Amino acid sequence: MLLLPLGRAWAQTSFEEIDANPAKAGGVYLAYPVEEHLQTPAPKGYQPFYISHYGRHGSRFLLGDRDYKWIIDLLKDAQAQQALTDLGRDLLAKLEELWPVVEGRGGDLTSVGERQHRGIAHRMYAHYPEVFRKAKKVSARSTMSLRCAMSMAAFCDELKGLSPGLDMHLEASEKYVRYLNWQSKASNAFADGKHGPWVEEYRKFSLAQTRPERMCQSLFSDSNYVLKKVNPSELMWGLYWIVVDMQDIDTAIQLPQVLTNRELFDLWQVINYKFYVDGANHAEGKGACPGKAAPLVKNIIESADEAIANKNIAATLRFGHDGNIIPLLAFIKLEHFDVSVSNPYEVYKVWSDFKAVPMAGNVQFVFYKNKKNDILVKVLHNEKEAHLALRTDVFPYYHWKDLRNYLQSLL
Repeated sequence: MLLLPLGRAWAQTSFEEIDANPAKAGGVYLAYPVEEHLQTPAPKGYQPFYISHYGRHGSRFLLGDRDYKWIIDLLKDAQAQQALTDLGRDLLAKLEELWPVVEGRGGDLTSVGERQHRGIAHRMYAHYPEVFRKAKKVSARSTMSLRCAMSMAAFCDELKGLSPGLDMHLEASEKYVRYLNWQSKASNAFADGKHGPWVEEYRKFSLAQTRPERMCQSLFSDSNYVLKKVNPSELMWGLYWIVVDMQDIDTAIQLPQVLTNRELFDLWQVINYKFYVDGANHAEGKGACPGKAAPLVKNIIESADEAIANKNIAATLRFGHDGNIIPLLAFIKLEHFDVSVSNPYEVYKVWSDFKAVPMAGNVQFVFYKNKKNDILVKVLHNEKEAHLALRTDVFPYYHWKDLRNYLQSLL
């Protein structure tokens, strides 16, 4: 029984949704939305005993100083030549105020990102305190990325504070990249930004969606300066990234609105399509990109088998990137996230990156058992109970023997 139609309705994104909350136009830059989700009580007699988790790093700064500096330098030059409007001058002043906050922190986890992981860990403990009793073991592993390791540290520090007796072991090692962030030749070939079969169509789509004329007229008072010194499309995209990342930084600075919500929506569709190509189930990809999650799913099965046999393991925690969770969702067919389309103009209608993996996005498998050692598993996506393409008579719980066979069949 496929439960995907429920997910498909939930998946749709409209301009009205972005207009009501422009932060969503940041896509994977959306700061983790903290919401109270329904927690369906377990069937009588079942208690949680183990959690298997994969989490994306939390909110971060843009990847480098240049993401800010070239725009500041351009606006300063325009100001020196008296080519800025009042809005342009206001933007420059706010960016110069922002510069000391972001300088030298390219790609780093922000304090917002740290709080996100502490919050997820806190709620995990609050919902499943039975899992973390006594001196049970917690394995935590991250990729070599510093922001992933720092996310892991924040998460585990919160858990340790709530349950000091936990035996925690944290590792950030190349050894675990083989399943935390695995790439295949087929996925790399399809997602190749120069030679992938989707590249030319994507280029035309990006051109059609990028309309910087209004923005330039609002920032620059001298059209001749724009003609000689400004690449309008590059400036629009540069400002897009700065604007959408503001939600991920602790600051009272507020940038003036230089992009309309419609412009943000149009640009987001381009980025959304690119993330869909890179990790989801593009119709021309033949499953190559979702297949990147196969080693991770194998590790989820093996780790669960060990926890069930050992009885002294509380949790397996894993920390990586958006490019790992997107394939996982498609590979295990969670909700609608395995949807297969190819038209870039249609993708946002059925698949949204910010719903798949906002900052600190996560997938959790929560294991329960009764006195007869019958095991049920609840799957959470961003802490919300989720459907898989698997029959169950006790949703949101799945019989582990069925779920294990299902996951094994995907490998």
